[in-house]
This record gives sequence, structure tokens and C-alpha cells, in this order.
Amino acid sequence: QVRLVESGGGLVRAGSSLRLTCAASGLTLSNIAMGWFRQAPGEEREVVAAITRSGGRTYYEDSVKGRFTISRDNPWNKLWLQMNSLKPEDTAVYYCAASRPAPGGVYYRNSSEYEFWGQGTQVTVSS
Repeated sequence: QVRLVESGGGLVRAGSSLRLTCAASGLTLSNIAMGWFRQAPGEEREVVAAITRSGGRTYYEDSVKGRFTISRDNPWNKLWLQMNSLKPEDTAVYYCAASRPAPGGVYYRNSSEYEFWGQGTQVTVSS
């Protein structure tokens, strides 16, 4: 059974940092592209960052470029999102996602490319 479990969210002040962790089980991460998405109240779910199965290529949504870093450790079945210089507009539920088996060098920005999802972790940034 595939499970993705996010942790590391919380309530912080603007300018602070958080590190989200996604612990995966039931799948072989080295075959799979992964991503972080977020959804704010009343908004659609949007991609924040994505990473190829080897971790060699990454994608960032424009508003988080230079502030967020996505990384992974396949042997340890972990995915991270380091979030620095947080802003109130980063407030959302953050979700970890894993794709179907993916070719090398490919990351996905569209949620429809992801097969497995975590339950989400709340990030709240106060001004």
C-alpha cells in the first residue's frame, strides 16, 4: 500500500523558514517524479515545486523561486521542501505527490500526472 505522509507545517511569522518532509512507503522512489502542491482556501491546488526521479532537475513556481528548495533522498524514501523567507501569501495546505513511473529527466507541473497524494500539512504565515 502506497502512503505519503507530510510533516513540518506550522504557524510562523513572515520571514521565517519551515522545512516540509514527505515520507513515502510502498513505492520505489527512484522510478517516480515527485512534487509539492499547495491549496489555499477558495483557491485551486497549484504546483509549488517538482523534481525528476533522480533529483537532477527541478521546477519552481514563479512566486517561490529563490525562496523554496525541493530535494529528495531516494534510498531513504524522503522528499523535502525547504521554505525560506515565508510570506503570508504562502499560507496554504501543502501536499506531497508522487507520479506514476516516469522517464528520467522529467518533472510534472500538472496535478493530473500524479497518482499518489499525501493528506497535507497546514502552513500558516502571519504578517
